[in-house]
Amino acid sequence: MGERALDYDDVSTGDAGPPISHPLTRTDLVMYAGASGDFNPMHHDEIAAQQAGLPSVFGHGMFTAGLLATAVTNYVGIGNLKSYRVRFTKQTWPGEVLTTTVTVREKRAGNEVVLDCSVANDQGETKIQGEAVAVLA
Repeated sequence: MGERALDYDDVSTGDAGPPISHPLTRTDLVMYAGASGDFNPMHHDEIAAQQAGLPSVFGHGMFTAGLLATAVTNYVGIGNLKSYRVRFTKQTWPGEVLTTTVTVREKRAGNEVVLDCSVANDQGETKIQGEAVAVLA
């Protein structure tokens, strides 16, 4: 979707951007490791993850942050994003369906829009939450 023409005057508090749902797979973990250079065995080595006391390998936090950033920029347009910050709240696991939520929390002077954003799994557990600020036309 990329750049989107979203006008400040057409946005209201409580409006929501379109969600993205993505089933997290082990292939995602391998592809992200290759792209990012993050080869921590906790993301790809089942035996190492279990020896560390984990039930399985888990997803890269930055993969989830990237999924959420895509939902934000699909809504406001990549060129309109002023800031984006997140807090990781729970690990993601292969097999979970991750779904983004982007909601307008506040409209500010200067055409700024503050967005609450998060990613939750199919059980409703929040995996990442954050805030983004966009400057709209």
